[in-house]
Amino acid sequence: MAQGPLLETNSPLSAEQAEQLNTLVGSLRNDQMTWLSGYLAGLSAASGSAANTEPRPQSAAGTQPELTILYGSQTGNAEGVAELAAERAEARGFSVRRADMADFGKKDFKTITNLLVVVSTHGEGEPPDTAEPLHELLNGRKAPKLADSRFAVLALGDSSYEHFCQTGRDFDARLTELGAERIHERLDCDVDYEEPAAQWVDSVLERFSELAGASAPATSNVIPMAEARGTARWDRKNPFPAEVLENVLLNGRGSDKETRHIELSLEGSGLTFEPGDALGVVPENNPALVEELLAATGLDGEADLEDGTPLAEALTRHYEITTLTRPFLERWAELSGAEELAALLGEATRDELRSYLEGRQIIDVVSDYPVEGLDAETFVAALRRLPPRLYSIASSQRADEDEVHITVAVVRYESHGRSREGVASTHLADRLEPGQKVGVYADRNKNFKLPADPQAPAIMIGPGTGVAPFRAFLAEREETGAEGNNWLFFGDRRFQTDFLYQTDFLAWRDRGVLDRIEVAFSRDGDEKVYVQDRLRENGAELFSWLQAGAHLYVCGDAERMAPDVHQALLEIVQEHGGHDAEGAKEYLRGLQQAKRYQRDVY
Repeated sequence: MAQGPLLETNSPLSAEQAEQLNTLVGSLRNDQMTWLSGYLAGLSAASGSAANTEPRPQSAAGTQPELTILYGSQTGNAEGVAELAAERAEARGFSVRRADMADFGKKDFKTITNLLVVVSTHGEGEPPDTAEPLHELLNGRKAPKLADSRFAVLALGDSSYEHFCQTGRDFDARLTELGAERIHERLDCDVDYEEPAAQWVDSVLERFSELAGASAPATSNVIPMAEARGTARWDRKNPFPAEVLENVLLNGRGSDKETRHIELSLEGSGLTFEPGDALGVVPENNPALVEELLAATGLDGEADLEDGTPLAEALTRHYEITTLTRPFLERWAELSGAEELAALLGEATRDELRSYLEGRQIIDVVSDYPVEGLDAETFVAALRRLPPRLYSIASSQRADEDEVHITVAVVRYESHGRSREGVASTHLADRLEPGQKVGVYADRNKNFKLPADPQAPAIMIGPGTGVAPFRAFLAEREETGAEGNNWLFFGDRRFQTDFLYQTDFLAWRDRGVLDRIEVAFSRDGDEKVYVQDRLRENGAELFSWLQAGAHLYVCGDAERMAPDVHQALLEIVQEHGGHDAEGAKEYLRGLQQAKRYQRDVY
C-alpha cells in the first residue's frame, strides 16, 4: 500500500528529519530499502540493549519520572541550556523529552506533568521565530488547560533592551493563568548567562526531584555547560586566538559607510562550522575610553581588583563600559543618590527613560552624576561582563579549510556632544592588523541552514552586511556541487560604492552557481528602492519558486528590514497564491515550521 510523505504531523520526526528521510527514501531502489529496514531494526535493537545495560535511578514508585524540557532559541543559547538541563535531569533519574517549541503543539501538552521552559527574547520583546506559533497558541483562545502540570521558566535576554526577557515573562505568566503550578521562581538571565543558568537548572531539578521522588545524581554525573552543548574546547570563556590574515575595506571611495571584510586563520584550532553559523568575537574596549572613564570616576587604573587584575586591564578586557542598561542605572542611582536618575526608573516614566538612554553611554552617567569615594570593586560590581559579539560567517569551511571570514559594519556616530563607536567593530577595524590576534569561537545556529536536499532551490534576501551568510551559502553549494537554483536579493545605498562582494557574486553568476541576482540601491534614484520592493516586482516568479520547494532565507536588520520583507512576502502570497490575509499568514507559518523560511536577524 502506497504511503504519503513523512511529516512532523504523521511521525515522531521533526520537520527537518522528515524532509531528510523523504529525500533519502525517494532515491533508493527496492533492494536498498530492504537492506536499510533490516539495518535500522538491528541498530534499534542494539541501541535498546545497550541502553538497558546500566540501571537508571528511579522514582519512589519504581518508574522514571518524566520531564519535558521545552526551548525557544534564536541563536542557540536557549537550546544549549536545554541540553545541559536534559543531561543533568537524566543523571537524576528523569525520563527526559527535550523539544524545540517549533515542533510542539497543543496535543503535546496533554501528557505533561513536569515542564521546564528555556526561552530567549528576540528584538524588542518578541519570541524567537521558532517559538512564535507556540507563543501565539498559549496566548489565544485555543490554549490548553494545564491544571495537572508543574513548571519553571528560565528567560534569556539582554538588559540593554527595554523589554528585557519579555518572552520568558510571557510564558511564565501565561502558564500560571492556564492552571499550571509554578514550582520555582523564574530566572531572568543577561548576556553572561552560563553560570547563573547552570545554578538555576540544578535548583529547579532538585525541586522536581523532591516532588517526583527521584534520586539525586552522583557528583560525577553532573555535566558542565560546554560539554553538554557538544562544543569544542574553544568557547566564549576560552576563545581561540585567531590570527588576522586580511582586513579589507569593502566600500568604495566616497561611501558614507565603512564595511570591513576580515579573514582569520583557524589553523590548528580544530574549530568547525557550517554555513549559517556565526563567529563569536571576544573584543576589547578602546583604551582611550578606559582612560576617560578612569578620569571621570577618579579611580586608579593600576589598582588591583580582588582577583589581582589591574582595574584598567579589567575595564579593557572583561567589562562592558559602553552600553547603558537599566540594572546599571538602578545601581548608579543608588550610589550617587541622584534624584533625577531615580525618577527615570519608575513605571510612569518609561518614555523618559527611553529618551534618556538614546545615544548615551556609561561615560555620560558617571560624568553627570559623580559618586564620592567610589572604589574599584564597587564600580566593577555595577558593570556587566563584556559579552562577545556574533558575526555571521561569510565563508565555507569546505572552500577555505583553515580560515573563517566575517563582514563587519563599523559603527561610528556623534551624540550628546561625544564621538561614539561600536566596541567590537572598531576593535576589529582600527586596532587589529594582519598578524595580530583576536579571540574567537564558533557559535552554532541550527535554525539557519542550507537545504538538506541539494536539489532544493534557495532564495536569499540579505541587504547590507546581511549578505554575509549568503556568500558562505553560495561557496558551499559550489563546493558540494549542489544543483538547486540560487536567487539572491541584495540592497545597500549606492551601486558604485556599496555593492558588497560584487566580484564574488558576479563570478558565481557567470559560473552558473547564482542563477539570479536582484539589487536595490536606495540612494541612486529619485525614489528610495529597497529589497522588499524588488521582492514585489518579482512576486509571481518568487511564489512559483516557493511552490516548487524553494527555501527562503532572510538576514539582516531586525527592526525595520525583516518586518518590511515579511510584509512583502505576505502580500506576494496573497496576490499570487490566491490567499486571504489569514491564509497568507498560515502559508508562511507552514514554511517556517517546515524549516523552509529561516531568518537570522539582529
